[in-house]
Amino acid sequence: MFVAVLVIAVLATGGVTFFLFRSKNGSIKTWVQFFTKGKEAGFSLKEIILLRRLAIKNDLADPTSLFWSQNQLDSCIKNMVRTSRLTVKTDPATRDFLSKLYDYRKKIEIENPKTKHGLTSSRQVEEGQFLRILLELNGRTAFQSKLLKNSGQNLIITMPTSPDLPPDFSWIGQKMSVYFWRKDDAGYVFDSTVQEEVFTKGVPSLRVSHAHSFVRTQKRRSIRIKTHKAAFLYILHGDEISHHIETSPGYKCFVEDLSDSGCAVLIGGKAVEGLRIKVQFMLNGLPVCFSGMVRSLELKDEEKTSLLHVEADPMPVETRNHILGEVFGMLPKEDDELAFQILNEEFAGESEGGEEGAAETETGEAEITEMGEIGEMGEIGASAAPDKTL
Repeated sequence: MFVAVLVIAVLATGGVTFFLFRSKNGSIKTWVQFFTKGKEAGFSLKEIILLRRLAIKNDLADPTSLFWSQNQLDSCIKNMVRTSRLTVKTDPATRDFLSKLYDYRKKIEIENPKTKHGLTSSRQVEEGQFLRILLELNGRTAFQSKLLKNSGQNLIITMPTSPDLPPDFSWIGQKMSVYFWRKDDAGYVFDSTVQEEVFTKGVPSLRVSHAHSFVRTQKRRSIRIKTHKAAFLYILHGDEISHHIETSPGYKCFVEDLSDSGCAVLIGGKAVEGLRIKVQFMLNGLPVCFSGMVRSLELKDEEKTSLLHVEADPMPVETRNHILGEVFGMLPKEDDELAFQILNEEFAGESEGGEEGAAETETGEAEITEMGEIGEMGEIGASAAPDKTL
């Protein structure tokens, strides 16, 4: 009896396999290989069947190339987004499947051999790399610097400046920790000692030693793209996570880079690390909004602006898919500034007739400027944040 049941099960499994993978687009052997590759990549049987349909629809000569070719996978995802119109809300199963495809697409790019291998020595750091210097000075003090020259004997970096430094402060002999993020790779940290103060091409600089130890700290978890999108920034209070779309303007800013794990935001004025904010902007004709924390910032004194590096809170799947669609170039291009122009005009109209004017919000906090300018935020921080309620 047991043998009979086993034989029937084997025949049934073989029949299902034959039914699923028989196709004019490939032999049974090809589709068995496709199934095996799909399982190795972590997809379920149902998802592999959907992938098979995508491979057939895109007429792939080698269906298994979908699991290792970035271009072939991009073509299939674009086809799926286009035909299903997945730039708007859809059924949860399809939404989650697209999210899994994006995760796999990201994995392929991150594990690309061209970018997988990291640095092993400070002698490999490229000139022009921006650096973050930490110095033990009445508690840890952070500075910004830039690598000007890298030789076999030492490094020459721009001299960090800060109003916190005593007038008679000398850099010579100071021990410091140097942090930097290598694009498309990871974060690094090493310890160094200042050998002397010098001038390099007329720029006050420091000659520092190469690293005694060189550590790769955090590998990249996401793919970022450069952008320059008009956006509104809102101050959050406490640890609240907010994804709802705002209907009134916030601080005017620009999103300078974007990923599913955060963004870089250019503001007028200053901010502080640890500040919780929400960013809202248009992405291919649809509003996108997510909250997060300012993890680091770059002050640009000449322009009186700051670039905030924001780590996003966990995003809704729809928001994350939409951002990844932009990152990987899956979405059509739209005029994303139009909605901000309309919002500003509507708000300015409401402010006429005895109001304070169109340059301020109802609480008088955010300056609403013309498109292409940045709203001045002044100096804000967790303790000095405006009382605007979101």
